[in-house]
This record gives sequence, C-alpha cells and structure tokens, in this order.
Amino acid sequence: MSSAKPSLDLLRSLTEEHVLRALMEHQRLTRAEVAALTGISKPTISEGMRRLVDAGVVVDTGERSSGRGRAGSYYTLAPDCGSALVVGITPHGVVAEAVDAFGAVVAATEVALARDAGVGAVGLAVTQAATAVGTRVAGRLRVAVVSAADPVDRATGRLVHLPDAPFLVGDLDAPSLLAAVVDGPVLVDNDVNWAARAEHGAGEAGAVGGSRDFVYLYLDEGLGLAVVSDGEVRRGHSGLAGEIAHLTTQGPDGRATRLTEVFAQLGLRRPGSTAIDVEHLRTTIADRSRGDATLAALGVAVSGVLEAAVALADPEVVVVGGAWGSDEAFVRELRRRAADLPRQVPVAVAAVTDRPQLAGAHAAALEQLREVVVAAVRGGPARD
Repeated sequence: MSSAKPSLDLLRSLTEEHVLRALMEHQRLTRAEVAALTGISKPTISEGMRRLVDAGVVVDTGERSSGRGRAGSYYTLAPDCGSALVVGITPHGVVAEAVDAFGAVVAATEVALARDAGVGAVGLAVTQAATAVGTRVAGRLRVAVVSAADPVDRATGRLVHLPDAPFLVGDLDAPSLLAAVVDGPVLVDNDVNWAARAEHGAGEAGAVGGSRDFVYLYLDEGLGLAVVSDGEVRRGHSGLAGEIAHLTTQGPDGRATRLTEVFAQLGLRRPGSTAIDVEHLRTTIADRSRGDATLAALGVAVSGVLEAAVALADPEVVVVGGAWGSDEAFVRELRRRAADLPRQVPVAVAAVTDRPQLAGAHAAALEQLREVVVAAVRGGPARD
C-alpha cells in the first residue's frame, strides 16, 4: 500500500475548491465562517482566501461582520468570474438567460418566432438572444445549456427532424451558433429530458418523491417521454430515446394506429400541422356531449404508450406533465386505464410546472459553471 502523501499544491487546490464552493452556496462569507462550514483550520482557509483574492477570483466586499469578537471581512466571488447561458427553443420563441455562479438570473431576453419559422429564422433568433444576454453580464459566458422542443442528436448537439414532427426547425446546429459568444462547452438536449431532470431534482417535493427510476410522459403540442433510470436520463444510442409519436397504440376506431395519428382522427390537430391544438383539446373534453368519448379515446391511446414504457423501463412511478397531460380529467381517466394494465405503476402529476424544461436546464448550467470556475483554479479541465 502506498504511503505517499498528497503534495502541497494538491492540498492548496483542495482548500481553494472548498472556499469557492462554500461561497457559491452562501454568496458571502468571512474566513471564519468558511472554516466553520468546511472544517478546515482558520489559518489554512486564510491562506487559501488570500491566494484566491490575488488570483482575482474572490474579492473583499468591503463589509465587516458585527457582534462579539473580532470583526471579519466578508468575501464573495469576483463579479467577472463568468456566467452560464441557458437557451430555450420553443415553437413560440427563443428564451435566453444568463445565470451566475450563485444560481441567480442576471440577464434575460426573448425573441418571438412565427409558428412556421424554419431553421434560418430560429438560428437567427438563437444568435440574437444569446448575443443580447452576453453583452449585459460581467465577465464571460463560460458554458451554455440548450433546451429544444425537438429531438437532439447526442453526438453533435444538432436538432433532428423526424417525420411528422410538429416543429419544423430542421437540423439546427446550436453548438456552432453559440461558439462565438460562449467560451466553453454547449450542452443540448430536448425539452422533455430537461423537464424530467427538473422533476428528479425536486427530490421528495417532486412528483417522483425522490425516486431514481421513473418515466416522464410529456403531453402538450408535441408528444415526448423521458426515461430516468438510476437517477440519470437515458438518451439512447443517438439521443432519440423517448420519441413516442410513432409508437403503435389503439386508435378511436379500435384499430392499431400510431399515437400521433390518434389526434388527427379525433380532429385535435392545428390546421396544416401535426401539432396538437391544446385549447381545442381542452374545450372538447370539457364539453359534456363529446368529452367522455374523447377522454376515453385519449385514455386508451396513451395507456397503450404507458404499458409499453412500463414493460421496457420498469419504472417505480409514471409522471405526466405538459399543458394537457396534467389536465385533471385526463389524469383521472389515465389512472383508471392504468389500473387495468398487466403491470400497475402509480401515475403522478408533475410537480414542477413553471417552465420545467428551463428549470432542468438551469440546474445543469449552474453545475457546469461551478465546475468550470473551480477547474480554472485547480488548473485542469472541469469534471463531467
């Protein structure tokens, strides 16, 4: 067994990492407070703090502690240590936000899109939004996380156009578009996967109750599913896991049909599009003369998807979200149908409802940014 001791440089870098992570969590701290939080001696923390101040990563706020004992200086991260860019691409527009290392949104903008916007218009909107945010923050945009309402190729980060996809964005290359405004890596995934990560991140407060094995069924203008296994979203070989629109289920006439075609047969699509008309769907199921039949048809079709997901992923719970997926009447019908399936799994309504895809992207962006800031001090690449 090796008895080699860690080098002085390693010990110093570990101390500095502890200081940075404590400041990231608490925003401002005295050296004594950092020592108490980390369990590292005050002299060691003082030396680490001095080195970080000399490096320009940490600054003295000018504030002093009050109360008993010797007053201490409050320290915080330098304003120019950088931000993370979060981009959300939806059929309605592009949202861009800059998040600092404390998790606060320090700049935001939105560029509206026409419903039939193509790859050129969306690409221009992404560039405009990211550039606008980048000019309003101190320091650099060091990482970026992108949520897109389209399938994403996990190897390249490019959006993928599948047959009958409702949002005709084409093969948008977000990493290349953002390379001019972001210094570091650009992580791209579809909105359903980000929403599932947000639900998982909610822990016991979320619909999954802290479960590490669940499927997230997203039912909105588009259709999607995320598989979370052992706490990780499973993206599949090419990143297209969970694309359920073409899964075969039972249609309103009792025949086998693809899920996306069920909405065409029920007259619930937007004119000239494969996108689901959410408002029309809601109005229909609320109509006493037509609602029961439509709900029954939707319950049968979606429970067929649920049965396949349960068989393949073996989840502890199924979470339903999206504009109409979380509708009370629909959830009640889906639970009734799910109770008759060979393998019964609880159906829960998503707890994170305020832009869950951006909530998931925010959490990832914050984690990535903090790793980059720490890695710069450590002198090596950020950990994955």
